[in-house]
Amino acid sequence: MSKTLYSIIPDPEALLALEPEELAGIVLEVINSTEQLSRGHLNRYNFSLPHNFNEYPQQYQEDISKAVMEAWVWLEREGLIAPEPGSQGEWVFVTRRGEKIKSTDDLQAYRKSDLLPKGQLHPTIAQKVWASFLRGDYDTAVFQAFKEVEVAVRKAGNFTKEDYGVELMRKAFHVTNGPLTDKTESKAEREALSHLFAGALGYYKNPGSHCYVEVQAEEAVEIIILASHLLKIVDYRV
Repeated sequence: MSKTLYSIIPDPEALLALEPEELAGIVLEVINSTEQLSRGHLNRYNFSLPHNFNEYPQQYQEDISKAVMEAWVWLEREGLIAPEPGSQGEWVFVTRRGEKIKSTDDLQAYRKSDLLPKGQLHPTIAQKVWASFLRGDYDTAVFQAFKEVEVAVRKAGNFTKEDYGVELMRKAFHVTNGPLTDKTESKAEREALSHLFAGALGYYKNPGSHCYVEVQAEEAVEIIILASHLLKIVDYRV
């Protein structure tokens, strides 16, 4: 069933209080709820016509139209809508990325994806966690990141599948005989690194088991960056 701007946010004051990127989520929700046939006539002009806003009090309609166009431009800039191929006017279509965003919650997750510096992450971490992070599934992204650390340590130290978790880290970075221990470092440094790997894996691999119920985007970024750093250390030791 097609939605309208008014059906989602009927309060004009609340609508006008939104930032363009916040209103963009609602605009995209309206577009994605529209029948495919109707989308073929989608452009800025049609979307900004007065009849789209006539459910709002008249004194708000012009300001709402302008706010919607600000949101529309943001959607274009983010590649969520794009010019229709072969069209001579300003006809647009919803991109593959835009099709995945069905609600304002989806858009919030998309906006937060910029927080994760994908280009600076270890390639394995970036490949494994990016899709989960983009979906807003931050708990899973954190778990996947530390699972890759565990797998890399097991492989680098020639351990078996029976070796896992904190005990695996303690064996791999044992101060005196760990296969990933750098004996040129001081004993204190070797102990510290062993504690770092064991503590990080033990605490972050299963975030749902700890005191917080849900990992927020900003926190997930910090934890994933830590996992990436640990994985780079394993690479260096190999």
